Amino acid sequence: MFPESIYLASSSPRRAEILRAVGWPFQLVKGAVDETRQPDEKAVDYVMRLAQAKAVAGALTLGSGLVLGADTVVVVGGEILGQPRDPDDARRMLSLLSGRWHEVLTGVALMRAGDERQIVAAHELTRVRFSSMSAEEIEWYVGTGEPLGKAGAYAIQGQAALFIEEIQGDYFNIVGLPIHLVLELARRIWSAAA
Repeated sequence: MFPESIYLASSSPRRAEILRAVGWPFQLVKGAVDETRQPDEKAVDYVMRLAQAKAVAGALTLGSGLVLGADTVVVVGGEILGQPRDPDDARRMLSLLSGRWHEVLTGVALMRAGDERQIVAAHELTRVRFSSMSAEEIEWYVGTGEPLGKAGAYAIQGQAALFIEEIQGDYFNIVGLPIHLVLELARRIWSAAA
């Protein structure tokens, strides 16, 4: 099914789990990227820039191979939510999400190491509606520790599933890697090389 393995330029265990689940062979590769958002940078531009920067940073550590970079954010009411800084920030984010629709955006970039001209990138958008959460429910969920390290302070594949009323779009995007989009981008690279 997969003509080649990929290098995942991400420390996200969820992205690795998705690749394992579909049977796509991969190895982790590291590359330092400054994830500071630029002033007035729109969410789509932000995730696309970071996905490409991660792919390039990973590719620079390799002589060859296909490198995958990705970045995910949550957007609610025009505010971009990355990973919470601490439990108080997680409470704030969950209060913003409570009883509302929000968008999950993931930028994805694939590139061939050694050839920066051969990079393809796109993004996926999924809408998610949270149920209303009481202060006690927010406190309970923050107390699980699950919100830390997750964009928007929740993991749909974990205990936050209790509060998800509806999704529109790609479930795997919410987890952190729209795997069908990754395959589409890989097919573009493979067909260009054929």
